Amino acid sequence: MSDAISSAVHLAAVAENLVSGSIEVIDLTTPLHAGTPILELPELMGQTARFELEEISRFDDRGPAWYWNNFRTGEHTGTHFDAPNHWVTGKDLDDVSQVPAQRLVGSAVVIDRTAEVEADPAYLLDIADLHAWEDEYGRLPEGAWLLYRTGWSRYADDPAAFANLGENGPRTPGLTPAAARYLAEESRILGMGVETVGTDAGSAMGFEPPFPCHSFLLGAGKYGLTQLRGLDRLPITGAMLIAAPLPIVNGSGSPCRVLALVAPDAR
Repeated sequence: MSDAISSAVHLAAVAENLVSGSIEVIDLTTPLHAGTPILELPELMGQTARFELEEISRFDDRGPAWYWNNFRTGEHTGTHFDAPNHWVTGKDLDDVSQVPAQRLVGSAVVIDRTAEVEADPAYLLDIADLHAWEDEYGRLPEGAWLLYRTGWSRYADDPAAFANLGENGPRTPGLTPAAARYLAEESRILGMGVETVGTDAGSAMGFEPPFPCHSFLLGAGKYGLTQLRGLDRLPITGAMLIAAPLPIVNGSGSPCRVLALVAPDAR
Protein backbone atom coordinates (compact mmCIF):
# COMPACT_ATOMS: atom_id res chain seq x y z
CA MET A 1 0.00 0.00 0.00
CA SER A 2 1.42 3.38 -0.98
CA ASP A 3 2.02 6.06 1.64
CA ALA A 4 -0.72 8.22 0.09
CA ILE A 5 -3.28 5.40 0.24
CA SER A 6 -2.22 4.49 3.78
CA SER A 7 -2.63 8.12 4.90
CA ALA A 8 -6.07 8.30 3.28
CA VAL A 9 -7.13 5.10 5.08
CA HIS A 10 -5.94 6.50 8.41
CA LEU A 11 -7.79 9.79 7.84
CA ALA A 12 -10.95 7.90 6.92
CA ALA A 13 -10.64 5.88 10.12
CA VAL A 14 -10.27 9.08 12.15
CA ALA A 15 -13.38 10.52 10.51
CA GLU A 16 -15.36 7.35 11.24
CA ASN A 17 -14.20 7.35 14.87
CA LEU A 18 -15.21 11.00 15.25
CA VAL A 19 -18.70 10.22 13.94
CA SER A 20 -19.04 7.15 16.17
CA GLY A 21 -17.68 8.91 19.23
CA SER A 22 -14.71 6.57 19.53
CA ILE A 23 -12.58 9.71 19.38
CA GLU A 24 -13.84 12.38 21.77
CA VAL A 25 -13.61 16.08 20.89
CA ILE A 26 -12.92 18.12 24.03
CA ASP A 27 -13.40 21.87 23.86
CA LEU A 28 -10.62 23.62 25.80
CA THR A 29 -11.98 27.10 25.07
CA THR A 30 -13.27 29.69 27.54
CA PRO A 31 -16.53 31.20 26.19
CA LEU A 32 -16.29 34.87 25.17
CA HIS A 33 -18.63 37.35 26.84
CA ALA A 34 -18.50 40.72 28.56
CA GLY A 35 -17.36 39.16 31.82
CA THR A 36 -14.49 37.13 30.35
CA PRO A 37 -11.36 38.03 32.37
CA ILE A 38 -8.78 40.16 30.54
CA LEU A 39 -5.21 41.14 31.24
CA GLU A 40 -5.06 44.54 32.92
CA LEU A 41 -1.76 46.41 32.68
CA PRO A 42 -0.59 49.38 34.77
CA GLU A 43 -2.71 52.47 34.13
CA LEU A 44 -0.10 54.35 32.07
CA MET A 45 0.02 51.55 29.49
CA GLY A 46 -2.41 50.79 26.68
CA GLN A 47 -5.29 48.51 27.64
CA THR A 48 -7.10 45.76 25.78
CA ALA A 49 -10.84 46.06 25.23
CA ARG A 50 -13.30 43.79 26.99
CA PHE A 51 -15.46 41.66 24.74
CA GLU A 52 -18.72 43.30 23.70
CA LEU A 53 -21.48 42.60 21.21
CA GLU A 54 -23.39 45.24 19.27
CA GLU A 55 -26.63 43.94 17.87
CA ILE A 56 -27.17 44.67 14.17
CA SER A 57 -30.60 43.06 13.82
CA ARG A 58 -32.66 40.37 15.53
CA PHE A 59 -35.64 39.31 13.43
CA ASP A 60 -36.95 42.88 13.33
CA ASP A 61 -37.23 45.79 10.94
CA ARG A 62 -33.42 46.02 10.76
CA GLY A 63 -33.38 42.48 9.38
CA PRO A 64 -36.62 40.50 9.53
CA ALA A 65 -35.23 37.01 8.96
CA TRP A 66 -31.80 37.15 10.57
CA TYR A 67 -29.93 37.82 13.78
CA TRP A 68 -26.31 39.06 13.83
CA ASN A 69 -23.89 41.26 15.73
CA ASN A 70 -20.77 43.33 15.47
CA PHE A 71 -18.23 42.58 18.14
CA ARG A 72 -15.32 44.46 19.64
CA THR A 73 -12.46 43.12 21.69
CA GLY A 74 -8.70 42.84 21.85
CA GLU A 75 -6.68 40.23 19.98
CA HIS A 76 -5.54 38.79 23.31
CA THR A 77 -8.91 38.28 24.99
CA GLY A 78 -10.18 35.02 26.43
CA THR A 79 -8.73 31.84 25.00
CA HIS A 80 -6.32 33.26 22.48
CA PHE A 81 -3.28 32.60 20.31
CA ASP A 82 -0.03 34.54 20.71
CA ALA A 83 1.81 34.93 17.39
CA PRO A 84 5.58 35.53 17.37
CA ASN A 85 5.22 39.19 16.35
CA HIS A 86 3.32 39.87 19.59
CA TRP A 87 6.65 40.40 21.41
CA VAL A 88 9.64 42.58 20.63
CA THR A 89 11.88 39.53 20.39
CA GLY A 90 9.71 38.19 17.55
CA LYS A 91 8.69 41.49 15.97
CA ASP A 92 10.06 40.51 12.55
CA LEU A 93 8.56 37.00 12.63
CA ASP A 94 5.10 35.74 11.61
CA ASP A 95 1.92 37.61 12.35
CA VAL A 96 -1.08 35.45 13.16
CA SER A 97 -2.23 35.29 9.52
CA GLN A 98 1.21 34.02 8.44
CA VAL A 99 1.40 31.08 10.83
CA PRO A 100 1.36 27.96 8.62
CA ALA A 101 -1.90 26.04 9.00
CA GLN A 102 0.00 22.81 9.60
CA ARG A 103 1.51 24.37 12.73
CA LEU A 104 -1.96 24.90 14.18
CA VAL A 105 -2.37 21.14 14.64
CA GLY A 106 -0.11 18.96 16.75
CA SER A 107 0.09 16.38 19.47
CA ALA A 108 -0.54 17.57 23.03
CA VAL A 109 1.30 16.65 26.21
CA VAL A 110 0.31 17.76 29.69
CA ILE A 111 2.46 18.65 32.68
CA ASP A 112 0.34 18.72 35.83
CA ARG A 113 1.25 20.89 38.81
CA THR A 114 -2.21 21.42 40.29
CA ALA A 115 -1.11 20.25 43.76
CA GLU A 116 1.82 22.66 43.82
CA VAL A 117 -0.35 25.57 42.66
CA GLU A 118 -2.98 24.70 45.24
CA ALA A 119 -0.28 25.13 47.90
CA ASP A 120 1.26 28.23 46.27
CA PRO A 121 -0.75 30.22 43.68
CA ALA A 122 2.47 31.85 42.45
CA TYR A 123 4.19 28.51 41.82
CA LEU A 124 6.75 28.64 39.02
CA LEU A 125 7.37 25.65 36.80
CA ASP A 126 11.14 25.23 36.72
CA ILE A 127 13.55 23.38 34.50
CA ALA A 128 13.67 20.57 37.09
CA ASP A 129 9.94 19.99 36.52
CA LEU A 130 10.55 19.68 32.79
CA HIS A 131 13.44 17.27 33.30
CA ALA A 132 11.31 15.18 35.68
CA TRP A 133 8.56 14.98 33.05
CA GLU A 134 11.05 13.94 30.39
CA ASP A 135 12.61 11.34 32.68
CA GLU A 136 9.19 9.70 32.96
CA TYR A 137 7.71 10.22 29.49
CA GLY A 138 10.69 10.88 27.20
CA ARG A 139 11.78 14.01 25.40
CA LEU A 140 9.10 16.58 24.71
CA PRO A 141 7.80 15.56 21.27
CA GLU A 142 8.72 17.58 18.23
CA GLY A 143 5.74 19.54 16.92
CA ALA A 144 3.77 19.15 20.16
CA TRP A 145 1.89 21.60 22.33
CA LEU A 146 2.99 21.56 25.97
CA LEU A 147 -0.08 22.22 28.13
CA TYR A 148 0.61 23.43 31.67
CA ARG A 149 -2.19 22.21 33.92
CA THR A 150 -2.52 24.23 37.14
CA GLY A 151 -6.23 24.03 37.94
CA TRP A 152 -6.44 27.81 37.51
CA SER A 153 -9.37 27.54 35.11
CA ARG A 154 -11.63 26.86 38.09
CA TYR A 155 -11.50 30.65 38.60
CA ALA A 156 -12.26 31.45 34.94
CA ASP A 157 -15.77 32.75 35.67
CA ASP A 158 -14.64 34.95 38.58
CA PRO A 159 -12.42 37.79 37.28
CA ALA A 160 -11.25 38.84 40.75
CA ALA A 161 -10.21 35.34 41.76
CA PHE A 162 -8.73 34.75 38.31
CA ALA A 163 -6.49 37.84 38.64
CA ASN A 164 -5.70 37.08 42.31
CA LEU A 165 -4.28 40.53 42.97
CA GLY A 166 -2.05 40.92 46.01
CA GLU A 167 -0.04 43.81 47.44
CA ASN A 168 2.68 43.26 44.85
CA GLY A 169 0.47 42.47 41.88
CA PRO A 170 -1.14 39.29 40.53
CA ARG A 171 -0.31 35.98 42.20
CA THR A 172 -0.76 33.46 39.43
CA PRO A 173 1.39 30.53 38.27
CA GLY A 174 3.85 30.53 35.41
CA LEU A 175 7.39 29.54 34.45
CA THR A 176 10.85 30.49 35.62
CA PRO A 177 13.09 32.20 33.05
CA ALA A 178 15.24 29.04 32.95
CA ALA A 179 12.25 26.86 32.09
CA ALA A 180 11.05 29.28 29.41
CA ARG A 181 14.53 29.40 27.86
CA TYR A 182 14.74 25.60 27.89
CA LEU A 183 11.43 25.27 26.04
CA ALA A 184 12.47 27.91 23.51
CA GLU A 185 16.01 26.72 22.85
CA GLU A 186 16.25 23.05 23.82
CA SER A 187 12.85 21.69 22.77
CA ARG A 188 11.12 21.49 19.40
CA ILE A 189 7.58 22.03 20.69
CA LEU A 190 5.14 24.24 18.78
CA GLY A 191 4.37 26.27 21.85
CA MET A 192 2.83 26.30 25.30
CA GLY A 193 -0.75 26.45 26.53
CA VAL A 194 -1.86 27.63 29.98
CA GLU A 195 -5.02 28.13 32.02
CA THR A 196 -4.09 31.65 33.17
CA VAL A 197 -4.69 35.01 31.47
CA GLY A 198 -1.26 34.91 29.83
CA THR A 199 1.57 32.45 29.39
CA ASP A 200 3.71 34.21 32.01
CA ALA A 201 3.33 34.28 35.77
CA GLY A 202 1.54 37.20 37.37
CA SER A 203 4.84 38.45 38.80
CA ALA A 204 6.79 38.05 35.54
CA MET A 205 7.24 41.77 34.94
CA GLY A 206 9.92 41.61 37.63
CA PHE A 207 11.79 38.65 36.11
CA GLU A 208 15.01 38.80 34.10
CA PRO A 209 14.09 39.08 31.32
CA PRO A 210 10.60 40.39 32.03
CA PHE A 211 7.86 38.06 30.79
CA PRO A 212 10.28 35.25 29.85
CA CYS A 213 7.68 33.00 28.18
CA HIS A 214 6.78 35.76 25.78
CA SER A 215 10.39 36.83 25.33
CA PHE A 216 11.97 33.41 24.76
CA LEU A 217 9.20 31.38 23.12
CA LEU A 218 7.82 34.02 20.76
CA GLY A 219 11.35 35.11 19.91
CA ALA A 220 12.07 31.51 18.91
CA GLY A 221 9.08 31.41 16.55
CA LYS A 222 6.95 29.38 18.96
CA TYR A 223 3.39 30.16 20.04
CA GLY A 224 1.27 30.69 23.14
CA LEU A 225 -2.26 29.62 24.03
CA THR A 226 -3.99 31.04 27.06
CA GLN A 227 -7.10 30.73 29.21
CA LEU A 228 -7.60 27.06 28.42
CA ARG A 229 -9.97 24.92 30.46
CA GLY A 230 -10.70 21.21 30.64
CA LEU A 231 -7.06 20.15 30.79
CA ASP A 232 -8.03 17.68 33.52
CA ARG A 233 -9.88 15.70 30.81
CA LEU A 234 -6.73 15.10 28.78
CA PRO A 235 -4.20 12.28 29.08
CA ILE A 236 -0.58 13.17 29.84
CA THR A 237 0.30 12.04 26.31
CA GLY A 238 -1.75 10.78 23.40
CA ALA A 239 -4.09 13.69 22.56
CA MET A 240 -4.12 15.84 19.43
CA LEU A 241 -4.72 19.58 19.63
CA ILE A 242 -6.20 21.96 17.08
CA ALA A 243 -5.82 25.71 17.64
CA ALA A 244 -7.83 27.89 15.24
CA PRO A 245 -7.12 31.63 15.47
CA LEU A 246 -8.55 34.14 13.01
CA PRO A 247 -6.02 34.94 10.24
CA ILE A 248 -5.86 38.66 11.07
CA VAL A 249 -3.44 40.34 8.66
CA ASN A 250 -0.74 42.10 10.71
CA GLY A 251 -2.42 40.74 13.84
CA SER A 252 -0.35 39.84 16.88
CA GLY A 253 -2.81 37.17 17.97
CA SER A 254 -6.46 36.24 17.98
CA PRO A 255 -9.17 34.75 20.15
CA CYS A 256 -9.40 31.14 19.06
CA ARG A 257 -11.23 27.86 19.47
CA VAL A 258 -8.97 25.15 20.87
CA LEU A 259 -10.06 21.52 20.49
CA ALA A 260 -8.44 18.30 21.68
CA LEU A 261 -9.02 14.92 20.08
CA VAL A 262 -8.79 12.10 22.62
CA ALA A 263 -9.29 8.36 22.33
CA PRO A 264 -11.07 7.11 25.49
CA ASP A 265 -8.41 4.46 26.10
CA ALA A 266 -5.67 7.13 26.06
CA ARG A 267 -6.61 8.46 29.50
